[in-house]
Amino acid sequence: MSANPFLLAADNSPALLPLLRENPALASQQDAHGYSLVHAAASYNHLDLLRALIREFNVDVNLRDEDKETALFVVETVDAARVLVEELGADVMIQGADGNIAPQKISEEGDFPQVAEYLKSKEAGRVGDLLNGTNGVSQDGTAAPTLPEGLDISVSTVTPAEQNEAEIDPEFRRRIEQLADRDDFHTDAGQAALRELVQDAIVGDRNLADRNVRSRQD
Repeated sequence: MSANPFLLAADNSPALLPLLRENPALASQQDAHGYSLVHAAASYNHLDLLRALIREFNVDVNLRDEDKETALFVVETVDAARVLVEELGADVMIQGADGNIAPQKISEEGDFPQVAEYLKSKEAGRVGDLLNGTNGVSQDGTAAPTLPEGLDISVSTVTPAEQNEAEIDPEFRRRIEQLADRDDFHTDAGQAALRELVQDAIVGDRNLADRNVRSRQD
């Protein structure tokens, strides 16, 4: 009987990596519910295994399960969340099937408040990057700084600095200002609307980047 890689991942067994090197396709394998080795490594806080899966075996760090949730949705420690986001490039703005992103879901469940706080800071930083026109990258090509940890999305988060006004898409600005004027902006409904707006902006930015790449290749 062959070894079960999911059980090996849960136990952080030293037998797993040799098994994957013999059959690299197993690294991206998902069970009937879409659960992957990346989800397992993140959930059980096996950070070296997590790094190996992404870097050595090129598994998609944003691999989704049947609920469209990535490994960020199942992390239980700030260390695992930090490795996923800061080292391996996991996208904190990906929505699950229920429309929630990882910071929102973990916060609502209430089991790991420090993880929720950390991921919310990354979410707020992502919003700030979009509003400043950086998309997470500064003009010199280095990673743009994020907002302080624990900062919730608020009116100040969606108010651009005057010197950056020319860089912001006018339609995006109009939608932000309209949203910020809502009486329910600070409620769950208002924050959900802001997340949806940011998600739309990210998707639009990616589509534009894809078109630019294709045009250069043609």
